[in-house]
Amino acid sequence: MKLSVQAFTISAAILWGMAMLLMNVANMLYPDYAAEFLRVIANVYPGYEAGLGIRSVVIGTLYGIVDAGIAGAIFAWLYNLFAK
Repeated sequence: MKLSVQAFTISAAILWGMAMLLMNVANMLYPDYAAEFLRVIANVYPGYEAGLGIRSVVIGTLYGIVDAGIAGAIFAWLYNLFAK
């Protein structure tokens, strides 16, 4: 069985992008929620700073979408390569 690289890429991007969006929004409403995780993510994504309002939410979500899209494409491609 092979994976659709395009479908896996889109699915991973949507999943991680939504996770980043929800964690950032929850952190804005409840500042202690996922604070440590978002600080770690801030070290990985340049330009993103946890807890700085809407700008932070947008940047974190966009980084999540791009990051997971690339990782999902690589994962699906490698899976298909080794599944032969």
